[in-house]
Amino acid sequence: MATRDHTAGGDEITPARRTLTWRTIKYEEVYLRAYASVSEARAGIGRYIGFYNSRRPHSSLDGETPDQAYFNSPAPHAATA
Repeated sequence: MATRDHTAGGDEITPARRTLTWRTIKYEEVYLRAYASVSEARAGIGRYIGFYNSRRPHSSLDGETPDQAYFNSPAPHAATA
Protein backbone atom coordinates (compact mmCIF):
# COMPACT_ATOMS: atom_id res chain seq x y z
CA MET A 1 0.00 0.00 0.00
CA ALA A 2 1.36 3.41 -0.97
CA THR A 3 1.89 6.03 1.69
CA ARG A 4 1.24 9.72 1.24
CA ASP A 5 3.79 12.36 2.13
CA HIS A 6 2.67 15.58 3.77
CA THR A 7 4.32 18.87 4.62
CA ALA A 8 4.57 20.01 8.22
CA GLY A 9 1.46 22.11 7.55
CA GLY A 10 -0.49 19.02 6.52
CA ASP A 11 -0.54 19.70 2.77
CA GLU A 12 -0.08 16.63 0.59
CA ILE A 13 3.17 16.58 -1.36
CA THR A 14 2.22 15.84 -4.96
CA PRO A 15 4.53 14.15 -7.45
CA ALA A 16 4.74 17.44 -9.37
CA ARG A 17 5.78 19.34 -6.24
CA ARG A 18 8.41 16.72 -5.42
CA THR A 19 9.74 16.88 -9.00
CA LEU A 20 10.02 20.68 -8.87
CA THR A 21 11.81 20.55 -5.52
CA TRP A 22 14.42 18.08 -6.77
CA ARG A 23 14.84 20.04 -10.01
CA THR A 24 15.60 23.14 -7.93
CA ILE A 25 18.11 21.24 -5.80
CA LYS A 26 19.84 19.90 -8.91
CA TYR A 27 20.07 23.29 -10.67
CA GLU A 28 20.96 25.37 -7.61
CA GLU A 29 23.34 22.90 -5.92
CA VAL A 30 24.26 19.65 -7.64
CA TYR A 31 25.03 20.93 -11.14
CA LEU A 32 27.18 23.77 -9.72
CA ARG A 33 29.48 21.49 -7.70
CA ALA A 34 32.09 18.91 -8.55
CA TYR A 35 31.78 16.55 -5.62
CA ALA A 36 34.83 14.41 -4.94
CA SER A 37 32.84 11.62 -3.26
CA VAL A 38 29.37 10.40 -2.40
CA SER A 39 29.81 11.54 1.20
CA GLU A 40 30.77 15.03 0.01
CA ALA A 41 27.68 15.10 -2.22
CA ARG A 42 25.43 14.03 0.65
CA ALA A 43 26.88 16.72 2.92
CA GLY A 44 26.51 19.41 0.24
CA ILE A 45 22.94 18.45 -0.60
CA GLY A 46 22.10 18.29 3.12
CA ARG A 47 23.43 21.83 3.61
CA TYR A 48 21.45 23.01 0.60
CA ILE A 49 18.22 21.46 1.90
CA GLY A 50 18.76 23.32 5.18
CA PHE A 51 19.23 26.54 3.19
CA TYR A 52 16.21 25.72 0.99
CA ASN A 53 13.94 25.30 4.02
CA SER A 54 15.21 28.03 6.32
CA ARG A 55 16.75 30.81 4.22
CA ARG A 56 15.52 30.62 0.61
CA PRO A 57 12.28 32.58 -0.04
CA HIS A 58 9.65 30.69 -2.06
CA SER A 59 7.30 32.51 -4.42
CA SER A 60 4.59 29.90 -3.77
CA LEU A 61 4.72 30.88 -0.06
CA ASP A 62 4.42 34.64 -0.72
CA GLY A 63 8.15 35.17 -0.31
CA GLU A 64 8.43 33.26 2.96
CA THR A 65 10.67 30.29 3.62
CA PRO A 66 9.04 26.93 4.42
CA ASP A 67 10.21 27.29 8.03
CA GLN A 68 8.50 30.68 8.28
CA ALA A 69 5.32 29.48 6.60
CA TYR A 70 4.92 26.21 8.48
CA PHE A 71 6.73 26.72 11.78
CA ASN A 72 6.35 30.49 12.28
CA SER A 73 10.15 30.88 12.38
CA PRO A 74 11.66 34.40 12.29
CA ALA A 75 12.94 35.80 8.99
CA PRO A 76 16.55 34.97 8.08
CA HIS A 77 19.19 37.72 8.17
CA ALA A 78 20.73 37.04 4.74
CA ALA A 79 19.95 34.66 1.90
CA THR A 80 23.27 32.87 1.45
CA ALA A 81 23.92 29.18 0.97
